[in-house]
Amino acid sequence: MTDTLLDQVPLVSLARADREPEAFAAELGQSFERFGFAMVCDHGIDPQLVDRAWATTRAFFELPEDEKRRYHVTGGGGQRGYTPFGIEIAKDASENDLKEFYHIGRDLPAGHRYADAMPDNIWPDRPEGFRETFGALFAAFDTAGLRLLSAIARHLGLAPDWFEKPVADGNSVLRLLHYPPVSPDAPGVRAGAHEDINLITLLLGAEEAGLELLDRDGRWLPVKPPEGAMVVNVGDMLQRLTNHVLPSTSHRVVNPPPERRGNARYSMPFFLHLAPDFTIETLESCISEDNPNRYPQPITANDYLRERLIEIGLIKP
Repeated sequence: MTDTLLDQVPLVSLARADREPEAFAAELGQSFERFGFAMVCDHGIDPQLVDRAWATTRAFFELPEDEKRRYHVTGGGGQRGYTPFGIEIAKDASENDLKEFYHIGRDLPAGHRYADAMPDNIWPDRPEGFRETFGALFAAFDTAGLRLLSAIARHLGLAPDWFEKPVADGNSVLRLLHYPPVSPDAPGVRAGAHEDINLITLLLGAEEAGLELLDRDGRWLPVKPPEGAMVVNVGDMLQRLTNHVLPSTSHRVVNPPPERRGNARYSMPFFLHLAPDFTIETLESCISEDNPNRYPQPITANDYLRERLIEIGLIKP
């Protein structure tokens, strides 16, 4: 047995989705069914935009603490703007995560019907180009995500455009993450074991390693995509929708080896969400005698999100 994800999971090219949509859907779907994760290259996001986003992320987190805290919304559940170090905690964990982060969501026109569920973005004064950079990156992730969802729909036997309406104006979030350096003898992990709440997560590779996923046999597999590729994983909303045909796999960010603990870690996951009023109801095609419906009671995406934000400490009940 090999001990890294890439050793076991083939790297799939999103460009193949245009040439051979059925073959790509099968390849992606099989990876999701086995691991809850996939490695995707040729995703179409401009490398220069990505480089600019990394530089801008670092520049923001290097700002003075009091300046960053100007963009924190008390009681806002971390939905937009800055969340200071040590606030979020993984579900059922005993220690808070060693990170700070910034959330960017979808810009909605005035008076939009989702305005009550999706707050306005908060744009910092510094660094220069922050809004332009992350507005463009959000749109690029959104486009790549929709192409991946089309393949997922094919794999599930649905129409290729099945997800388009459920995610139209969805409550997706781009998270800029900073894990500060830790001491050489630091215990614990940078982010506790958890599953993502949303539909799918798109993650560009970080410079510093640490991401691991929990395999079926109980081993933690390091997740390190090749340069320029992204990791895509199933979230709990998709797991619920598919009755666990596509599993949401536990993952974590561990502390690096002692010689690397003086290095900060930055990450930019894109959490692709359903529209707030979409009803998550188990797909009939994912219910069988061997796989009975685990979720007979439907729930809206917004109610489900609220439940989970309470569990991880970002909203007080």
